[in-house]
Amino acid sequence: MSDRRPIIPDLLRPGLRLVFCGSALGTASAKAKAYYAKPGNKFWPTLHDIGLTPHRFAPGDYPALLELGIGLTDINKTQSGNDDALAPEHDDVAGLAAKIERYRPAILAFTAKRPAQVFLRDSFGLQGPPPYGLQPQRIGRTRLFVLPSTSGSGVRYWDIAPWRELKILFDGL
Repeated sequence: MSDRRPIIPDLLRPGLRLVFCGSALGTASAKAKAYYAKPGNKFWPTLHDIGLTPHRFAPGDYPALLELGIGLTDINKTQSGNDDALAPEHDDVAGLAAKIERYRPAILAFTAKRPAQVFLRDSFGLQGPPPYGLQPQRIGRTRLFVLPSTSGSGVRYWDIAPWRELKILFDGL
């Protein structure tokens, strides 16, 4: 996509406990105008399995996350597709940082290593991929957390343990 308008808006507001940040919408999510909409993506089942949602949300129910203190965004809001199809010039690190500084969630959790690596490299000079889990860097009071991707294309890296660690951190807020 060459259009610079977001495919779907962020789900953000002040006072959130947790904001999830992905790379960009996948093709199915862009078509559905809903986050993590591809059948087989583990995002919604995982949120329920670890206890962040009271029931398994359907992708189109994503706005209800706000009631739970949870928001959603992507580092690339203007393109869709697999990570290897995204143009790096569409990654908006400064825009993401500004959103986090404005809304000040307690935790920013990257839902894959790619957006975390891009953000931590450009914001903090981190070289190489970050480890999963809580990071030493912060944006103001916002803690940064890196999770394994829930995408089917990242299944070989899937591990629910960091997601459970995130839930423990979330519960301690």
